[in-house]
Amino acid sequence: MSESASISSGIAERYAAAVFELVKEANGLSKLEANLDDLTAALEGSAELRDLLQSPVYSRDAQGAAITAIAQKMGLEASMTNVLGLMAQKRRLFAVPQLIARLRDKIADEKGEVTAEVVSATALSAAQATKLAETLKANVGRDVKINATVDESLIGGLVVKVGSMMIDTSVASKLNSLQNAMKEVG
Repeated sequence: MSESASISSGIAERYAAAVFELVKEANGLSKLEANLDDLTAALEGSAELRDLLQSPVYSRDAQGAAITAIAQKMGLEASMTNVLGLMAQKRRLFAVPQLIARLRDKIADEKGEVTAEVVSATALSAAQATKLAETLKANVGRDVKINATVDESLIGGLVVKVGSMMIDTSVASKLNSLQNAMKEVG
């Protein structure tokens, strides 16, 4: 892990622990989870928002006012809005993506869930995602939340990551294995 990623992760962990505890005491974890989905969608959909979080050009006050206004307009939990404002004042908004990830991890732990990162060649249907979640639950012993993405270069099959476990059943991987085996023979 690079030093800057480690610093961001450490910063995000401290803020996430504080927000999580405050929201948990207020029984607002389900709203916080919905807020994280909204915030993630906003980050993915707005280059201006990503620029606001990353750019050192904006003053602390400008970042604080902007992120607080955005958070209030989105209807984020008061604790989340406050921590975003505090992060702006401390010049820590660059760690918001890691903050979101840490909060998701804490919520999943609280609910007894684990997230599976699934990459497939084509989009999974609802039935396929449900069946995959059931199969993974049988193997890991916890409820599994599927985070699915599509990568057409896999040709077919899936790559599933749950914690430190990875299952690669993609056609591309099998073709690479076959190619390596053929190189060893010839």
